[in-house]
Amino acid sequence: MDDPAALLGPGGPIARRLPRFQPRPQQQEMAAAVAQAIERGEALVMEAGTGTGKTFAYLVPALASGARVIVSTGTRTLQDQLYHKDLPLVREALAAPARVALLKGRANYLCPQRLERHLAEGRLPSLEQARQLQRIQTWARATTTGDIAELADIPEDAPVWALATSTSDNCLGQECPHLRDCPLAHARQAAQEADLVVVNHHLLLSDLALKEEGFGRLLPEADAVILDEAHQLPDTAGHFFGLALGSRQLEELARDAESAAEAEAADTLDDYRARRAELGQALDELRGRLPEPGRHPGRALPEGALDELRPHLERLHARLEADAPRGPALAACQRRAEQHLAALRHLAQPAPPEQVRWLETRPRSFTVHQTPLEVGPDFKRAMDEHPGAWIFTSATLAVGGDFTHFQRRLGLEDARCLAWESPFDYRSHALLLCPEGLPLPNDPRHTQAVVEAAIPLIEAAGGRTFLLFTSHRALQHAAALLRERLGLPLLVQGEGARGHLLSRFRREPASVLLGTGSFWEGVDVPGAGLSCVVIDKLPFAAPGDPVTQARIDALREAGEDPFTRYQLPQAVTALRQGVGRLIRGPEDRGVLAICDPRLVERGYGRVFLDSLPPMARTRRLAVATAFLRHHLETA
Repeated sequence: MDDPAALLGPGGPIARRLPRFQPRPQQQEMAAAVAQAIERGEALVMEAGTGTGKTFAYLVPALASGARVIVSTGTRTLQDQLYHKDLPLVREALAAPARVALLKGRANYLCPQRLERHLAEGRLPSLEQARQLQRIQTWARATTTGDIAELADIPEDAPVWALATSTSDNCLGQECPHLRDCPLAHARQAAQEADLVVVNHHLLLSDLALKEEGFGRLLPEADAVILDEAHQLPDTAGHFFGLALGSRQLEELARDAESAAEAEAADTLDDYRARRAELGQALDELRGRLPEPGRHPGRALPEGALDELRPHLERLHARLEADAPRGPALAACQRRAEQHLAALRHLAQPAPPEQVRWLETRPRSFTVHQTPLEVGPDFKRAMDEHPGAWIFTSATLAVGGDFTHFQRRLGLEDARCLAWESPFDYRSHALLLCPEGLPLPNDPRHTQAVVEAAIPLIEAAGGRTFLLFTSHRALQHAAALLRERLGLPLLVQGEGARGHLLSRFRREPASVLLGTGSFWEGVDVPGAGLSCVVIDKLPFAAPGDPVTQARIDALREAGEDPFTRYQLPQAVTALRQGVGRLIRGPEDRGVLAICDPRLVERGYGRVFLDSLPPMARTRRLAVATAFLRHHLETA
């Protein structure tokens, strides 16, 4: 157990446990680096190309170290895979006695108190939700974990789950009559007692930023924190080290206060109904004065609008303050009203220079945000408060082999940085195409030209293609064009749940999937099921985004070049994630088409090319279609 590299070597316990396991020098070197970082309590940044086997490379030394370790992932999907698949296998192979636990955010666990309350009230917006709530009640009697992922026939994003789970706002905490039966409390207790805990970035950052109260925190007892999919951290951290208040939070407070009064202070119910109605009306009127759905600069919020909301929230708070001693639900609502009132007062003041105020609008709601321009100082301060090993890993952390951008964004300038290339044979298994003759992305004809270039590739691949876009508008335009021209199943983001679309794509090889945003990363289709990835343009963030624009302005004011310091590295990282969808296994083959002439016609295109795997390149569509046909014939 003293040599993690040997544990992953020929004849080691992992090879004995997995007959098809192939030892990889990159994986062994990575495991040795993780072991050293844990032993020394140092900060380590590691990039490991696809196929390195980074999950085993950090799980083996983590379990072998005897240290108390937190492993954090970017998605619940990877979190579940780690805990239910990879971790048991490694633990069994090493015969490691470590106690392990899985901990998710509170929205992933049944709340018996809220389920009981809404079943008793019986006021549900639809017959479908009533049936779903009955189904949840039946499951609740049998579950041992309370993890809502167990109930697969009700989607995790179904509105009914809001009635059977809690938020940090509406949880009664230690005053809850169901505390002894609370799945979240049990999961957190198991995490406190475990040697290795699998969490996700949202949960970890919530702990770092002290956004959760009432339960023991994870970090003080940890010797090491390993952060997988670490490229997501800087943007995710901005949410937790900032401040936000939304109309839905205020509406939910008023609704929960009315419900609490009905149960604990019925003589005041009419007053709570009046408070809820007046607050709801004020929120509706303000939403009517706001711009269309999207992200907008703070100036899009009418001057004095938050001050106009404040009297309505103050009257609800005063009523709750008077009634809080009458029951735990009213007391919890009073604490929420106090927190929301403090946030409202803060957001009504001018934003400090190191933060950006912005507005997010949806069709029937809105949220006011205040986000740090740089999260590095806050993140570094939180790390310093919890000394030990901090290990960051992903397939996409460096830009042209340079980690500076990632280090700056998280305050990791002193961290040790290491990188390993993918063991896959990209040179012979993949071809990079930048089609000649395409217009620039700002040309109105660009999306149509992308579709014209994609169709021969799709036909040569027999479907088996991802089309990744940088905007929903381009995606919808391309989908309309392809429906007219293509006789293959078309799976379009927004026309079905993400998981359902991916499942159909895997089942129907002669299909084409169009996606943006979340489809650029975390999607794994190994084998011949995916043979072509088409990317419409280099994924530079829209300069109209208020947070992006504020960071650009701040860098410019500081005398720095925002393009090379921020915009270019961000785009390179995003592109590398999209590119990573193509080759997922040692036998995979395929074509990557990037339909943006700037890749080869602009000087900065070299930065993108130097950051991609070492693929053969062509500008000729005929070469790419021949490559696809040849490899599909010989597969």
